[in-house]
Amino acid sequence: MGVDKETVKPGDGATYPKKGQQCSVHYTGCLTNGKKFDSSRDRGKPFSFKIGQGQVIRGWDEGVKLMSLGERAMLTCSPDFAYGPEGCWRFLTNILLPCPIAAHCFLGWLLS
Repeated sequence: MGVDKETVKPGDGATYPKKGQQCSVHYTGCLTNGKKFDSSRDRGKPFSFKIGQGQVIRGWDEGVKLMSLGERAMLTCSPDFAYGPEGCWRFLTNILLPCPIAAHCFLGWLLS
């Protein structure tokens, strides 16, 4: 599957991040049972990374570059585009990453 993007709220439709560009996003990550495992909003600070530099899971590198400025979207990531067999935090191994709104996703909001 890779990554699938479902737009929740459209952005400006004109400003898309380019490879190497610094991006800031707010996000919530949930497991298949809907249990939240991470959220930038809980920390009160957006998460920043450079697009296409391997600083984040592949699903984010591929999915966030499809989001325009201000867009809110759900990214559904297959295991090979997420944490794979090694997992993350000792429990996210070979799973899809979901939110209760969709089968499997990260909910993110592109801020800059």
